[in-house]
Amino acid sequence: MNKTVPNIVGLKNKEIISMVTAYDYPSAKAASEAGIDIILVGDSLAQVVLGHDDTLSVTVDEMLHHVKAVTNAKPISLVVADMPYMSYHIDIPNTLKNAARFIQVGKADAVKVEGGSKRKSTIESLINAEIPVMGHLGLTPQSINMMGGYKIQGKTLELAKKLFEDALLLQEIGCFSIVLEGVPSIVAESISEALNIPTIGIGAGESTDGQVLVLHDILGMKSKEYIDAKFVKRYSEQYDDTVDALKTFKSEVQNKDFPTENHSYEMGADLTESLEQWKKEIKKILS
Repeated sequence: MNKTVPNIVGLKNKEIISMVTAYDYPSAKAASEAGIDIILVGDSLAQVVLGHDDTLSVTVDEMLHHVKAVTNAKPISLVVADMPYMSYHIDIPNTLKNAARFIQVGKADAVKVEGGSKRKSTIESLINAEIPVMGHLGLTPQSINMMGGYKIQGKTLELAKKLFEDALLLQEIGCFSIVLEGVPSIVAESISEALNIPTIGIGAGESTDGQVLVLHDILGMKSKEYIDAKFVKRYSEQYDDTVDALKTFKSEVQNKDFPTENHSYEMGADLTESLEQWKKEIKKILS
């Protein structure tokens, strides 16, 4: 059965929610087959797939391209499209236009928006347009220039209180869930206990209602030189396996071990019978 927004909300206090950030058709197929509850097509696409230094460079068109790739897989998972930087920061009409593209063209089930009280009218407008919204508080990557980098949020009593108040506000205005990123475990736990909607943590401890990681981090699709964030756990080493496979391919090609007859096509009967004629035709063409 396909996951819906009410399904996800209904998992609160019943079942821990699994969410992965993925960006393409085969990844979505795998996540769906594994029974993952939510697929987030994240703006981390900018770094993970497109090679940018931050999330600020990715555009709506680039995001939409990958949202469509994910929904083309027809996953049972709920598909949430991340609204990228400046897609909801200018005015309400632009926000609605951009979000509508993710729903109408991209076939996403919901969108994700970063920020708390400053995004109140933005989120309200989306929900009034019947577009489900996942909130995002704590370390919000689109705000790194204001934050001075990727820093843990809510480490002081005052900042923790602000996070708590923002979470209550997002619930009040209609968000169906909230991502809590890079916040102290005790703060995430307190927020999760206070809300009636699910929280999904990333670097927020074990007491949130769900957990999310980027698929490429889960699979170890980064070189050993790349330093994982503290909250990342690798469940395989696909980068190393991929490099090894490519080295073996190169070696077999150079040594003429690939392709073999098993990877080649035989002549048709008519061509076999007229092979000598075929050779004559080649000579004519070349002459």
